[in-house]
Amino acid sequence: MKAIVCEKIGSVDDLKVGDLPKPSPGEGEVLVQVKAASLNFPDVLMPEGKYQYAGEPPFAPGMEAAGIVAALGEGVSGVSVGDRVAVHPWIGCFAEYVVSPVDWLFPLPDEMDWVTAAAFGLTYGTIRHALVDRGELKAGENLLVLGAAGGTGLAAIEGGKALGARVIAAASTDAKLAACKAKGADVLINYAEGPELRHQVKEATDGKGADVIFDSVGGDFSQQAIRSINWGGRMLVIGFAAGSIPQLPANHILIKQIELVGVAYQGFSRRFPDRCRENMAQNLDWWRQGKLSPHIGQVYDLDHGIDALKAMRDRKAEGKLVIRVSD
Repeated sequence: MKAIVCEKIGSVDDLKVGDLPKPSPGEGEVLVQVKAASLNFPDVLMPEGKYQYAGEPPFAPGMEAAGIVAALGEGVSGVSVGDRVAVHPWIGCFAEYVVSPVDWLFPLPDEMDWVTAAAFGLTYGTIRHALVDRGELKAGENLLVLGAAGGTGLAAIEGGKALGARVIAAASTDAKLAACKAKGADVLINYAEGPELRHQVKEATDGKGADVIFDSVGGDFSQQAIRSINWGGRMLVIGFAAGSIPQLPANHILIKQIELVGVAYQGFSRRFPDRCRENMAQNLDWWRQGKLSPHIGQVYDLDHGIDALKAMRDRKAEGKLVIRVSD
């Protein structure tokens, strides 16, 4: 089968479009014919050997996809060949076929197109787990979203608005902030210009600071953001797209009684698949109500999928990037 292949751990530049053996589903697994797959930042880290989970070369990256069930492994029930599904097996999705544990399979509405479906599951699963399960975001609170113009950041804006929060979007250019405004952000902060981020957040919140910080960026922005948090605020640690893991000041955590909250959707989905399915069902209800709609930055075909990975690596992506694998 055709796939984007990581033949050795190195960099995205080493990836190739080639062939891999078509996988077979084992016990508790399903084989899915991939229609579309979307990118997540770990897809860039995995070929570089920088992610906590990685495949053994040769493998296809790709954490999530949407497609049609092609075969069932032993012991699988509740799903049939021909069903439209989304899956997030964490690896192997940039290929014509992928195997996924049935626990990480979600039925799709007939009216949801493949590109939307591919971009929906992991992003909004992470958002609901972060904002509801971990951050306990309440209506009327101030939510600061760092890296707000990325696929996860734009989804966090939508999730915050759906929960009734006041959303402060921080991004590096005015063009990116325009996308944030289109998603409903109440306050826009360009952290490449003007005063430091922490001062802009304080000004936007009448000196109180953010109640919840959604941080998928890390680096210096985390350092600034934690200094802009409200007393008793929650800082959600999602990831480190800036490339460096921040060393956050314990004295600020102590004095303001800040909660540093880790959000690891991979571990959560492994341990609590039933709760993930509940979250997915609630997210689909929001989608039907028009509250959630993935911002698709660009769609690539499989032959040019490596260009998508390079765009994400080089931070040229706005919204979700999707690879269309088959019609």
